[in-house]
Amino acid sequence: MGGSMGSVVGEKITRLIEYATENFLPLIIVSASGGARMQEGSLSLMQMAKISSALYNYQSKKRLFYISILTSPTAGGVTASFGMLGDIIIVEPNAYIAFAGKRVIEQTLNQTIPDEAQEAEFLFEKGSFDLIVPRHLLKSVISELFTFHDRGTFFHSKFKFI
Repeated sequence: MGGSMGSVVGEKITRLIEYATENFLPLIIVSASGGARMQEGSLSLMQMAKISSALYNYQSKKRLFYISILTSPTAGGVTASFGMLGDIIIVEPNAYIAFAGKRVIEQTLNQTIPDEAQEAEFLFEKGSFDLIVPRHLLKSVISELFTFHDRGTFFHSKFKFI
């Protein structure tokens, strides 16, 4: 089971993003989380907004490249914030990806949801992710993505677009 994210981890991720922004570096964040560390209260919940704000500056203002990799399990606020904000979102096969647990969703909607509704393959078919990649192939896939991105950066620097 993934751990929960508290204020210390949130601060470290935010500083990582700020460092990458200042130094024009590509960014890869690998997530495995049960969500916010509820024992810390609102301070923990605010980390999601803080990280998302830093990513906004990174992606929108600096136009840098962010790859989000979701492993099993990734749940809670991570899926509602920075986990789903990548320029490319990669998940591992059979990963459990959810905002809320199946029972909570069923009680809220007052209906049954399919067992596979929170599995990577089901969500991929619905367009939630860009790639499903086994862990042993991640290095080569990420290398290819950076190669394509670098070529695009070169192309965009040579021509003007309206």
